[in-house]
Amino acid sequence: MTVSLVGAGPGDPGLLTLRGAEVLRLADVVVYDRLVAPALLDLAPADAERVYAGKAPGHNEMSQDEINALLVERGQNGQAVVRLKGGDPFVFGRGGEEAEALAAARVPFEIVPGITSAVGAPAYAGIPVTHRGVSTHLTVVTGHEDPGKGSTDVDWDALAKAGGTLVILMGAGRIGEIADRLVAGGLAPDTPVAAVRNGTRADQRTVRATLATAAGAGVQPPAAIVVGEVARLDLAWFESRPLFGRSVVVTRAREQASELRRRLEALGAEVVEVPSIAIEPVPFAVPDLDRYRWLVFTSATGVGAFFDRGLASAGLDARALAGLQVAAIGPGTAAALADRGVRADLLPERFVAEALLEAFPPASADGERVLLARAAQARDILPAGLSDRGYDVHVLPVYRTVAASPDPAARERVRRGGVDALTFTSSSTVTNLCDVLGDRPAPQPLVVSIGPVTSKTAMERGLRVDVEAAEHTIAGLVDALLNAFRRSRRG
Repeated sequence: MTVSLVGAGPGDPGLLTLRGAEVLRLADVVVYDRLVAPALLDLAPADAERVYAGKAPGHNEMSQDEINALLVERGQNGQAVVRLKGGDPFVFGRGGEEAEALAAARVPFEIVPGITSAVGAPAYAGIPVTHRGVSTHLTVVTGHEDPGKGSTDVDWDALAKAGGTLVILMGAGRIGEIADRLVAGGLAPDTPVAAVRNGTRADQRTVRATLATAAGAGVQPPAAIVVGEVARLDLAWFESRPLFGRSVVVTRAREQASELRRRLEALGAEVVEVPSIAIEPVPFAVPDLDRYRWLVFTSATGVGAFFDRGLASAGLDARALAGLQVAAIGPGTAAALADRGVRADLLPERFVAEALLEAFPPASADGERVLLARAAQARDILPAGLSDRGYDVHVLPVYRTVAASPDPAARERVRRGGVDALTFTSSSTVTNLCDVLGDRPAPQPLVVSIGPVTSKTAMERGLRVDVEAAEHTIAGLVDALLNAFRRSRRG
């Protein structure tokens, strides 16, 4: 086995390299830093050990010597170890020290480079660190040393004379002293400065100043501080996205949340995961499909369970459905079927059980059989309605939803109204979140519902439903949320 020193990038989990994701998926142990995005830890196997080795100003969870010893110990035990570090492990990440310790102990290791915040944070702020006709070279320096002490490894006078772009990492707390030293070294007081805090994250903020005004500009850590003419450039894109600065709660089960999360993050939102439900498998066996005329799916989760556990365990695939008509409640369910080589024969115009029932043809013969693959707990409207249409309905539970235990900090944030919006994709997400919170959020944020059944449950639990998706899909939910925020800005 190998110890992998992996650069997690500056914050946005999408900036992790393919190799970084690969070793995380194979990890037995993940030793991670304070600024690592939580979503990256989810890439590791559920049973992988996760060890927090975060370092904050004035407090270290583990000393560097302790971290080195842990990596050596686990590596010698033959475990697959991932040391997950913010930015790049060899750019002010002390990855070199960890590699030295591993080499001295003859523990195999590899380096997986990451995007350093010295480049990534300015890029997300729309500041190119080099630019034709403005800057042809880049210097990266730590500001963690005190420039006012008797001796220092950083020659601020030389840096002032070097020209080009200067990027200072870990210097927010000493920006005033650093600016004074750079001016004393020859840089003009009106030299532009841009400090990018939490670069590449949903709460990124860019402060623009000059060397003369930087001390009072409110620069806060963690920040990448750009000094030079490129800091005048403002090619804003990340902070201009429509949901930038908005925090949106996703209540779907972690197994289902990826599409919603991806869409929201692409629009700039900070996604707060408070999964109120979890998906659990239900033991089942696929019956003799030749006995049925119709196979009905009411969710993409049901499709996945039926194919990936049911058919697969019986040694079957999509060809087993050759003689069946297949119905899907909505485009997400139909897409899950298409991914497995099956085209839905029936897809209603509205994506609720009532519409699927309305679109269903009457039974051509009395007692014609329908197999309904769905959650263990669901409304009875479909089986009852299909029975009324002359079908013999067999319900096949293929999964169940259970209450989840979300992160306590995220739960408390929602309870005190510290988010901008709540999204609900089913009645169970409403019910379970209200049970988890114990009370309505105060003040209540914007509430967005995927459809009328979910809205009804929310109102029964005392929530104000502000907007309901016109199309009862994840895409429709996101559009409704986006339009609601646009209206609030105009108002």
